[in-house]
Amino acid sequence: MQRADLAPTVGYAIVVDGHFKIEFVDEGAATKAAAELLRKYPMLKIEVYDASSKSRALVRSPASALQQQR
Repeated sequence: MQRADLAPTVGYAIVVDGHFKIEFVDEGAATKAAAELLRKYPMLKIEVYDASSKSRALVRSPASALQQQR
């Protein structure tokens, strides 16, 4: 059983408000799932975690990306 408070060691994971939630084998699937989740719940802070580089990438909604460009 995978603990939600530990970072995965392989693949990618969705991080919601600082908590690891779902693991994926490839980055594209993780990013797509994160974008769908953000579309349903725009108030959440959602990141995609890369286990190989131990880094996180913030997922932004298209609307927030347009507002930052202005």
